[in-house]
Amino acid sequence: MTSRRVLKAAEAVREVVSMAILTELKDPRVRDVTVTRVEMSGDMRQAKVYVSVMGDEGHQRLTLQGLKSSAGYLQSRVAERIDTRYTPRLQFILDEGVKKSIEVARILREVLPRETTDDTGTNENDEIDEGEPDEEVADEEAAS
Repeated sequence: MTSRRVLKAAEAVREVVSMAILTELKDPRVRDVTVTRVEMSGDMRQAKVYVSVMGDEGHQRLTLQGLKSSAGYLQSRVAERIDTRYTPRLQFILDEGVKKSIEVARILREVLPRETTDDTGTNENDEIDEGEPDEEVADEEAAS
């Protein structure tokens, strides 16, 4: 189980790294990047920074190379902002979660039937009960 201290440090690293990427990095390879989460080791010496990159696979690889070459600068920014005994070593990992969720949504749209409304205001997928008549109609027929 991860301690509260490690979780707070991971969140602080996420904030510092994401703001530094957004506002301070001048590397043209690093663009369209979102830091999704950070996982810290128990001794807080290693930090896995998960990033989501918009674009094709070539752009994603290029962006990861840019982030890896900027790791030293980003670590120095973390060291300035967070007071810990050791500055965590940053490792950048491509987060496939967003990409996979978009693919799942696309597959679900293909598989699930679409609900369309006809002129009567009922959906094509709604079942129409044509079984037994209503009780009131049956009582009126019996009385006549």
